[in-house]
Amino acid sequence: MPVDGQPDAPSAPWRAASAFTMGAVGVLCRSFLLGLSTTEVHGLDGFLELLDERANVEERQRGLITVSNHVSVLDDPAIWGVLPLSYLFNPDNMRWGLASYDLCFTNKALSTFFTFGQVLPTHRTKHSQFGGLFQPTMTQAIRLLCRGPFIQPNDPPEKPNTSVASPDLIDPFSAGHLTYSTNGDDTFPAPSAYLSRRHSWIHIFPEGMIHQTEDKIMRYFKWGVSRLILESDPCPDVVPMWIDGPDQIMHETRTFPRFIPRPFKNVSITFGQKLDSDEVFGELRERWKRLRAKEEQKCGAMEVGVLNDALKVSDEAVKLREECTMRVRAAVLAVRRSRGLPNEDPKVGLVETYREEGSNREGKKDDGSIVKDM
Repeated sequence: MPVDGQPDAPSAPWRAASAFTMGAVGVLCRSFLLGLSTTEVHGLDGFLELLDERANVEERQRGLITVSNHVSVLDDPAIWGVLPLSYLFNPDNMRWGLASYDLCFTNKALSTFFTFGQVLPTHRTKHSQFGGLFQPTMTQAIRLLCRGPFIQPNDPPEKPNTSVASPDLIDPFSAGHLTYSTNGDDTFPAPSAYLSRRHSWIHIFPEGMIHQTEDKIMRYFKWGVSRLILESDPCPDVVPMWIDGPDQIMHETRTFPRFIPRPFKNVSITFGQKLDSDEVFGELRERWKRLRAKEEQKCGAMEVGVLNDALKVSDEAVKLREECTMRVRAAVLAVRRSRGLPNEDPKVGLVETYREEGSNREGKKDDGSIVKDM
């Protein structure tokens, strides 16, 4: 819950390290996209206007979600290289992302780098018992979109927490109420604990997996994006995007040296228009609020981003997430069509279509597409 008297922002050294990390990576991506690739960008002016409107943190009225297809391991951060340098060095007005815990947070160096880069550690169900739609990082993401600050109610300020079990990330704060744990043993800085992060910008790849295919279709969208939209207050702005070309820079069939991006490829990044979130999602959010109010009458008020069992798995809650997710996917498809691509077969957006893959989801599929769990 919001708590008065908390620091407005992390320490100056922390902010400087974050600005340097995000800016340096942004410069590298910008240099590659504009110097070693043929890159075209559509809709950027409108998106920059939106970021400019959000530049003053105290005046922000709602969070921002950008959502796109996912075609390569470099999609984020590469796509943000199209932003001007002044934006790249301003973490307060840059995106927060989600990345796999078992890939990006396995040691102190990686954990520090990605945390400074405003990336949240996310457990994948296939690789961790702590994964899933209701893991603590999703709570942090929802709170980042809201008007903070938020602290952990069960971790009071007088309880110090300066040790980190796994991953071994140095805790730069002096008290546990400014941190959170993803699995009960590790410790991460809680970004939503600061006024400077209120109504933040979060980018999400709802496919949850890299999907490379010649006909440029998307897999089904997972429900995490619906939690961000339904449970944030007020409804965030939503900007759909379409990216094409990073799959050629880092195609999954690439040979040695696999870690080096391939230059001289064609890249296209399209920012769609900001959705009228109240119109697109308003009715769904009203239904969600009524459902939540009904449950709170039974069990008492719940913290932002925290749900009881009924709000997790009841038929009505599941239906709301399905409808919301499909509306987000439709918005991304509209941007896809604006690039001259034909309508896709509706069944490719259904989870039932991919259940035939079984447990072996990665690799080349019968339809020629290549899937990578990220």
